[in-house]
Amino acid sequence: MASQRTLCIIKPDAVEKRVQGHILQRLLDEGFKVVAMRQAHLTRGQAEGFYAVHRERPFFGELCTFMTRGPVVLVALERDNAVQHYRDVIGATDPAKAAAGTIRKLYGSNVGENACHGSDSEENGRIECGYFFPGHELL
Repeated sequence: MASQRTLCIIKPDAVEKRVQGHILQRLLDEGFKVVAMRQAHLTRGQAEGFYAVHRERPFFGELCTFMTRGPVVLVALERDNAVQHYRDVIGATDPAKAAAGTIRKLYGSNVGENACHGSDSEENGRIECGYFFPGHELL
């Protein structure tokens, strides 16, 4: 299988709980290579732009408010089958439905505050990594 990239956003709830180091170590242990990483406090415009696909959904405003309430850790990850493997590691969107041992089960609180964002396709992985890390920032 070819190497892929996916975007990890360690969300404000996980940063507030100070578990970002645990999450990063888990990803390294799972064989991911960090190709770019930085901590940021997203602006409303950045959050709205990133989540624009959800603009018409009822949770859009709440999502953008949550994502701008505190710092996040943005991580471009790479490995074989990165998108699916990362989604398996983070677990279901709802931590209550996530498998035991997944990041969302361990660190998420609810559907809205679920510790991590993950790209849902190889194409979106490339697009999302490019949104936060212009080409020259990626190894």
